[in-house]
Amino acid sequence: MTRTAVIAGAGALPAALVSAMDQRPLICALDGFAPEGLFSDQMFRIERLALFMRWLQDQGVARVAFAGAVQRPRLDPSLFDPQTAQMVPRLLAAMQGGDDAALRAVLLIFEEAGFEIVGVADLAPGLIPGPGLLAGVLGAQDEADAGRAAAICAALGSVDVGQGCVVAQGLCLGVETLCGTDAMLAGVAEIGALRPEPARGRGLFYKAAKPGQDLRIDLPTLGPATLRAVAAAGLGGIVFQAGSVICLDLPMMQAIAAQCGLFLWAR
Repeated sequence: MTRTAVIAGAGALPAALVSAMDQRPLICALDGFAPEGLFSDQMFRIERLALFMRWLQDQGVARVAFAGAVQRPRLDPSLFDPQTAQMVPRLLAAMQGGDDAALRAVLLIFEEAGFEIVGVADLAPGLIPGPGLLAGVLGAQDEADAGRAAAICAALGSVDVGQGCVVAQGLCLGVETLCGTDAMLAGVAEIGALRPEPARGRGLFYKAAKPGQDLRIDLPTLGPATLRAVAAAGLGGIVFQAGSVICLDLPMMQAIAAQCGLFLWAR
């Protein structure tokens, strides 16, 4: 039987993925980015990546999935093994192109080592909702704002910047950058006089994969905390690209949306 390893980062996604799988995988975590609610079978460092991949092969691992948040770690040159040191120029060059370019480089390194890369959609398709209105009620302005937000996110994604934005009555109130969704929504909550009159449309948070993104890694992820942050920002709800966004604990998300009077739409 093919053995699978989950390369886990921080946050709740790795545990949600593991719990949805038929068999427990080997769980490995990058040093400093331990997942929530999971025991890691192996910790590793980027400086020892070649040795880590060899260890995976020794464990009989043939498939690898990536899940969870990882920030770019600071590398210690004194820790590099000879094989990993040869990869460094390649990784550094990819990092200059943005997160998506760096992730593609990592995937290619694992594939060249003989591993099959599988995504959340392969292992736990129930975490990725298909199209439909999942909570609340949409108005004409909300639908128009969703279209505007989708165009903005496509433009951002084409230059590998972010996967989300906030739009209200056609106005972009915030875009997701390296600081992430929480920072963007906190900034939106503090917008004063520039914000349009809420009675004409409270606006929405939109999330989508980047154009041409490899959907096996770094899928956009939403969860209950996102709904609470959207409510705190005074927005009307969340719209996301159906089939390419992970929802953690969708029933809880729907319950929070109902409690806060928010809509949740897989577009």
